[in-house]
Amino acid sequence: MAKKLEAKIPLILRFHRLMDAFAKSDDERDFYLDSLEGFLVFVDLDKDEEDLLLLEKEIKNNPKRYHLIPKMAFYEVKKFMEGFVAEKVYDVDTKEKLLDLIGGKEARENFLEYIYDNLTELEKWQQYYQERFRVRIIEWLRSLDIIFVFEEDLDISKTVVEKLKQTLFDDKVSKELTTARDIIRNKAKIYYSSEALNPRPKRGRPPKQIAKVEMEPQVSMDIYTQVPKAVRPFLYIPDITSASAVTFSAKFETEEQLLASLKGTPRMRVDEKLEALSRRLESLQQLQSRLAASELDVGIERLKKPFTPFKKPKLAETKKIELTPKEKEAKIEEAIQEVLPTGEKKKEKAPRRAIRIKKVAPIKTTKKKKK
Repeated sequence: MAKKLEAKIPLILRFHRLMDAFAKSDDERDFYLDSLEGFLVFVDLDKDEEDLLLLEKEIKNNPKRYHLIPKMAFYEVKKFMEGFVAEKVYDVDTKEKLLDLIGGKEARENFLEYIYDNLTELEKWQQYYQERFRVRIIEWLRSLDIIFVFEEDLDISKTVVEKLKQTLFDDKVSKELTTARDIIRNKAKIYYSSEALNPRPKRGRPPKQIAKVEMEPQVSMDIYTQVPKAVRPFLYIPDITSASAVTFSAKFETEEQLLASLKGTPRMRVDEKLEALSRRLESLQQLQSRLAASELDVGIERLKKPFTPFKKPKLAETKKIELTPKEKEAKIEEAIQEVLPTGEKKKEKAPRRAIRIKKVAPIKTTKKKKK
């Protein structure tokens, strides 16, 4: 008898994939979770009938291994949308509009169409249903007594996670993997705590505001060593790394398909700043065309030449000018005149006038006669 395989560490699951499977699971689509290695199975009815029969046989023969992901009933979908409006939407007019859509026909698609037209509400919506889905998925996994961790929550390098998947059933591993296994086991206990289902904000002084750096999430490769042959064509391994990629739509697989379907025309979410910038660029192009036309009419050749700013030459680049002794003396005199005060500046030498000597008659003196 073959030895029963048993994982040596908790299952490493991709939360965003489970979230997508929960959102798409309905009366027409079945998703299963494998409790041995943690892969997802999508029963695609477009496959060959023979393959579908083999898959059905494999699932029936191993009921403890494959677990059907719960269906998203209409009342649960409606509860999600109503909860979002009650908790996260603050504008009265927006609330009334969304509640009208929820109470009408095709509530799910009309609700999403309105949300995708309001970028502020869209961001809040994606964060809201990610939190709600997280609690819903943890509740379901706990009900099956599955010990697990979400890969998105691990602070372990991608390479180490891939090695953990390769040695999932090995008794002896390297020291590095032994340490990583201990981290995984301790992390798994968090999902079975009361806080996992009732997340509360942390108390104390808030952390310092640090500029948020957007980084592309690093996820490991899909490594499964025990996938039965009948299951391989139905492996569900979409490349989903964020909540925005999960559309919450029952009709469309990806966000691109959903956006293209809204009001029958493809649309793009364009930032208002980018739109204003494009208008400015358009006006600059018009101004440039006008200048080009005026250049042809007037014949201004300089417009074609780019403006070159003045650069002060370096001392090494300045030309040396030698002066004669006379020129040096003249330069020194000019410098002295500039430095001295106005009253002390040397006056320019005027041509001398001819000196004329006036002849004056001699002074006659009269002497008194003695008596």
